[in-house]
Amino acid sequence: MRFDTLDAWLDWQAALHPRTMELGLDRVRAVWRRLEHGPFACPVISVAGTNGKGSCVAMLEATALAAGYRCGTYGSPHLVHYNERIRIDGEPVDDAALIGAFDRIDQARGEISLTYFEFATLAALDLFARAGLDLVVLEVGLGGRLDAVNLIDADVAVVTSIGLDHTDWLGESLDDIAREKAGIFRPARAAVIGQRDAPVALREAALGCGARPLQLGVEFDRHGAEAGWEWQGPDGRRHALPLPAMRGEFQRDNAAAAITALDALRERLPVPRNALRQGLGRARLPGRFQVLPGTPSHILDVAHNAQAAAALATNLRAFASRGLAVRVVLAMLADKEPEALFAALADQVTHWYLTETDDARAMARETLRARLGAAGLAAESCTLCVDPAEALARADAASEGEDCVLVCGSFTTVGAALRVLGHG
Repeated sequence: MRFDTLDAWLDWQAALHPRTMELGLDRVRAVWRRLEHGPFACPVISVAGTNGKGSCVAMLEATALAAGYRCGTYGSPHLVHYNERIRIDGEPVDDAALIGAFDRIDQARGEISLTYFEFATLAALDLFARAGLDLVVLEVGLGGRLDAVNLIDADVAVVTSIGLDHTDWLGESLDDIAREKAGIFRPARAAVIGQRDAPVALREAALGCGARPLQLGVEFDRHGAEAGWEWQGPDGRRHALPLPAMRGEFQRDNAAAAITALDALRERLPVPRNALRQGLGRARLPGRFQVLPGTPSHILDVAHNAQAAAALATNLRAFASRGLAVRVVLAMLADKEPEALFAALADQVTHWYLTETDDARAMARETLRARLGAAGLAAESCTLCVDPAEALARADAASEGEDCVLVCGSFTTVGAALRVLGHG
């Protein structure tokens, strides 16, 4: 075995491939073939989308577990611990399981170079193939067509939403991005579209490859805005559903998409009404408008693009409707556009605490300040901080009573905050 600790394996993987990111399926497909697992015996659901895919995955997992099924779930990136990426029966796999999978992949790959993400994807698939599962749920990392997850032919493919993000990789228009994400659709299999106003190219791509499109507002829908809402699908209804545990009306769109995906598998994986209710009520995902109570309260949200910023602003307006002061700790990656967050949140923010994480891709805090000024916000409305720990300390110290501190901008920002606040 090359290494005997998880950290050593991860450090080596991070430096193995000449590029941090390289889309394409040839390398992972070749290594997967050498691992000799064959097709999964259980159903597989793949979930892509600009926003909402993690929430949809969490709902699928929680519902499957409530129904008594063994479920393997893969997602990325992690917030605090790498093990969060791969879960079996709702629990992160341990270091020993990961090390064993990495060793098997290393032995099988031979001369083939793999990226950090490709190692993670193959490790998840290897562990799931050995676990005797009833359902596998895979979250697509970037795009769809050329993402490593797409080496598996999913029985049901879900695209939760399409927004402008990762344009350097996926294209400059919504239609371009839609066509990339539609790459997870398969002929004669359900293609769930969880967005009413999805780009036309997404449905066209589903029809073009011979998939069976199931789109929110067309083949399925949800009705009612409060507890007791209803899902209506091609072949039935689900009444008196509880609100999802995760905040925001858009989570009902994600819930409706998750129900549709499970309904498409009902002959192989029937889900009782009570299990569906329990799953929606239990599904939670750290860093998605996650509220940590206290004085002040802390809100953690990984929002980093315009679509997510708008959803965050709506949730924040409802949460802070009593006129509480809102202080924002913000750090972002260099390829993102902080203007989207400034525009969405500016009318609710008392003060900005601009900082940067130790991520190699982090945007410099001075750049954040310059772009805040260019967006028309006053210089005195922000404070520069060395790191998220200092930013949190300053925001907390300035807060009174029931004020709240919002941490947002990236997964690494929220992960750093969780560690500082003792939740990592």
